[in-house]
Amino acid sequence: MSGPLTTRQREILIAIVEQYIETGEPVSSGTLAHVAFDHAMSSATIRNEMASLADAGLLDQPHTSAGRIPSAAGFRLYVSQLKVSPTTAQLAGQAEVRSQLRSQIDSQFAGVAGANALLECTSQVLAALSSGVGFAIGASTAADLLEHVHFSRLAPSRILAVVVTRSGMVRDRVLALSRDLTPVELNSASNFLNEHFRGWNIERVRADLARRLETERHTYQELHDAIELWASAIPASASQPVVYLDGITNLLAHPQDRERLRALLAALEEKQRLVELLNAYIDARETSVRVVFDLEDQQPGMAGLVLVAAPARVADGSSGAVGVLAPRRMQYNRTIDAVGYVAEVFDRLRDPATP
Repeated sequence: MSGPLTTRQREILIAIVEQYIETGEPVSSGTLAHVAFDHAMSSATIRNEMASLADAGLLDQPHTSAGRIPSAAGFRLYVSQLKVSPTTAQLAGQAEVRSQLRSQIDSQFAGVAGANALLECTSQVLAALSSGVGFAIGASTAADLLEHVHFSRLAPSRILAVVVTRSGMVRDRVLALSRDLTPVELNSASNFLNEHFRGWNIERVRADLARRLETERHTYQELHDAIELWASAIPASASQPVVYLDGITNLLAHPQDRERLRALLAALEEKQRLVELLNAYIDARETSVRVVFDLEDQQPGMAGLVLVAAPARVADGSSGAVGVLAPRRMQYNRTIDAVGYVAEVFDRLRDPATP
């Protein structure tokens, strides 16, 4: 097909995508004539246009005698049409649905406090509202600011470390030390860290402790204790972003290819791949939701999935992201609205003065 789609071709493509999303079955010209167009367009006309859409790469035919299903390019074009000149009636209907969706999201976030809880709730809410995996990614602990650290003795050589950051992130970790420390020594170490480093960037704390160890090696025993405890409580892995995932079982409803599904689940379990995917496609300077197809170009294990994501600002103003990974057959309007509104919720909770 040369040139842009005609109005009729666009209407047929949209009808095919929406019918396929609803049923999951290949769509025939007869079905479209009856269900989508109420026989205002003949099956023969629709069939000819479907052939043209297939030639343009917008439709696939899974079997010789079957109907058609949208290709990745067809889905992409469909998404691009969602915001194109809807009618007054459609706008009114969309506004009502959007209002209900936002009320539902607001009720889920009611009473949620702290960055960890917000991220976890976000992944759960987006998974529940979509047919895929909801995720929320916060900045690494290393990029946050220290508010308070506390050490408690659980047993000989076993210590509970609790690190609280300015964004509300709470990191607790049981430490196995090479020697035992008394409650007095633990209190001295936590006091040293709190007095010298409250309000500091977590990564900067690590660097400054290393410097002090070199220059004040023989001066303070409390410094040695503080360094050992801090290195155990905040290991190098803390420089990785915090990732929450929920709804992986949603993908088990689509086990068309068991080998592909296993590769997909393995890719999701290795959360760093998701971070890399977001870094490749989502710019923190963007303010809108982005829908990305052909994820296999970046991560082969995610073939067949679509990324719907938006940047979000967490409590301390650092950048993160929220979104959904779902099969192509999803409710795009609902998912895009949900992701966009959740990103707004992040901004509102970060700055209560935001309307």
